[in-house]
Amino acid sequence: MSTTYATVDEVEQGFRTLTASEESVCAALLEEAAVIIDAYASDADSDKKKIVSCRMTRRALASASSSGVPMGATQGTMTAGPYSQSWTLGSGSSAGELYLSKIEKHLLGIGDKIGSRSPLEDLVDDGD
Repeated sequence: MSTTYATVDEVEQGFRTLTASEESVCAALLEEAAVIIDAYASDADSDKKKIVSCRMTRRALASASSSGVPMGATQGTMTAGPYSQSWTLGSGSSAGELYLSKIEKHLLGIGDKIGSRSPLEDLVDDGD
């Protein structure tokens, strides 16, 4: 079994009860979430990894549960007669995918850092 930072039961807490098929999807998503988290912040605190794993997995499960709507759809139209259906898919949409949100990156201690450094600074004697 691969490493995970949360359990299916922990994902359900504060979310909703999952069906049997959703539980197996949830377990697979938790494994993927662990890989993504370790790629960015393998040394982060385990409690924070658990929170981030749960949030990532809940987001993906919520997106996938929108029945009848294609993954990534931003708009849709259905007509009963004569059977018309139209969907607009967002470009670069992350619907149903596992990703780290801005707050999750902050929790893990990664993300945007403001500042700059010149490699020439190492060549200059600053008198210390």
